[in-house]
Amino acid sequence: MKKADVVDFYARLAEADPHPETELEFVNPFTLVVAVALSAQATDAGVNKATRALFAEVATPAKMVALGLDGLKAHIRTIGLFNTKAKNVIALSQMLIDEFGGEVPPDRESLERLPGVGRKTANVVMNVAFGAETFAVDTHIFRVGNRTGLARGKTPLAVELKLDKATPQPFRLHAHHWLILHGRYVCKARTPECWRCIVADLCAYKPKTPAPKAMKTAGAPAPALLRDPQRTRSSAG
Repeated sequence: MKKADVVDFYARLAEADPHPETELEFVNPFTLVVAVALSAQATDAGVNKATRALFAEVATPAKMVALGLDGLKAHIRTIGLFNTKAKNVIALSQMLIDEFGGEVPPDRESLERLPGVGRKTANVVMNVAFGAETFAVDTHIFRVGNRTGLARGKTPLAVELKLDKATPQPFRLHAHHWLILHGRYVCKARTPECWRCIVADLCAYKPKTPAPKAMKTAGAPAPALLRDPQRTRSSAG
């Protein structure tokens, strides 16, 4: 994608959604780490449903350790791989207490030392909690980067590095949220909804998906970025 088109690409997404946020619910950096760690191979909606009651009671590493493994499992058993994830959350909580004074560190190296926290999770926490210009490449961003031509790569790290190089100011802080939302609600995996995409003319994907017959008959397309009206917005993002 040409530099001028990259600017136009982000500008359109920014106009449609000026203040994008993570769809994971959290109350502070610690609960954000927990939520992102729990979201691996799970939906944000599913994680939110499981953590609302949990975070109302437990919002610090000390309280999480006090809750214990069985207590945590009781809260998150609806989330996939909950046994392994529960062990990681208890372990990372203990490490935060032992090595970081109970506070979430703001740097990638320290974050990636926490059990169950990889590069993607670290990038999300750095961006959402600490305002770092990072690019957390999940399946949605990997797909959008490759499909559109914005940042092509064979691995998430390759796409991340290309996004970092290609994304200009003032779009860097919110770029990964725009791309995630676009991939989640418009540039979908099986059938991208090109017929209502606001950046379709800048995208390298061919052939473009036509509008369903029912939509053609009904009239105007839906907005390019969708939101779940039932979700509670996070306290930061």
